[in-house]
Amino acid sequence: MKLPVIKHLTQFIEDNDEDFIIETIETLEALTEVPSLKDEELDVIGELISNMYGAVEVNKMIKSGTPKKEALNNFMSRVLGSIDK
Repeated sequence: MKLPVIKHLTQFIEDNDEDFIIETIETLEALTEVPSLKDEELDVIGELISNMYGAVEVNKMIKSGTPKKEALNNFMSRVLGSIDK
């Protein structure tokens, strides 16, 4: 997951609508079922999906009253904390 990408997607959600991201996630998940995709291509799609889910989570925190910068930092801390375990 990349914080600048999540930050950009979070701004996209604020400017537009979360439904665009959800529908894109569903589309990318459907693409992962294509049998001819190479591992590298699946990795890229997986990274995009992860960043989009991250932006959706950050957006939920912002909607619940957490300031944007704090929500981004809290999310990344959670991600890094789960990796360290």
